[in-house]
Amino acid sequence: MNQIISSSFAARKMGVPYIGVFGACSTSMESLAMASLMVDSGAAQYAMAGTASHNCTVEKQFRYPTEYGSQKPPYAQYTITGAGCSVVSAQGTGPQITYATIGKVMDLGIKDPFNMGTAMAPAAADTISAHMKDTGRTPGYYDLIVTGDLASVGLPIAKELLQKEGIRMEETDFRDCGLMIYDRDKQKYVLAGGSGCGCSAVVTYGHILKRMRRGELKKVLVVATGALLSPLSYQQGESIPCIAHAVALEMGG
Repeated sequence: MNQIISSSFAARKMGVPYIGVFGACSTSMESLAMASLMVDSGAAQYAMAGTASHNCTVEKQFRYPTEYGSQKPPYAQYTITGAGCSVVSAQGTGPQITYATIGKVMDLGIKDPFNMGTAMAPAAADTISAHMKDTGRTPGYYDLIVTGDLASVGLPIAKELLQKEGIRMEETDFRDCGLMIYDRDKQKYVLAGGSGCGCSAVVTYGHILKRMRRGELKKVLVVATGALLSPLSYQQGESIPCIAHAVALEMGG
């Protein structure tokens, strides 16, 4: 939605301290990592981290307006209309944020704004690899590892890249929010799956947290992925820089 202009407009009426962050579709975990850092350092008692996306706005900026009726290639994704946020505090009964891995910007020369999964997969694999090296953990440590919005095209690429790194993702349940958000058997128009700043936020703060509170999941790694293009960079024929940020969520005790 023209980067973070929507949240900036909302914040001008709220009268509370505000930090606008933008990591494209990785913003949900970027903001969650920053919020947890501020709370852990004592700089804040409570922090709210949230993000949102809107299908028609994103399509109008980066591809063809929905009203234009243009066909999209089968590897394209459907930007979700959704929003999600979390409240972070030093105390509470909810899942704990135990670790965050900030990713590096990666650009493998993809220029097609429809092909988000292929563009973002290397960044997701790199951040997962860095997380495992930093923590000494293996994928089997987690009940679920979920990427942001690689969808049906990008997720297999990420798996292949991680396999080449010797990271055994078969030890855990490795899924993608872009494939979890829609029922693709019934919702054919979503093509390769979902995307957008709200994609990982909706799935994480809704579905995944509910499963954690029910005791179905105890340790989850959310790796939100983002394509850092802008309407201007796309129109000028620039390639697409991408990034991924990982946050580990664990139930206490």
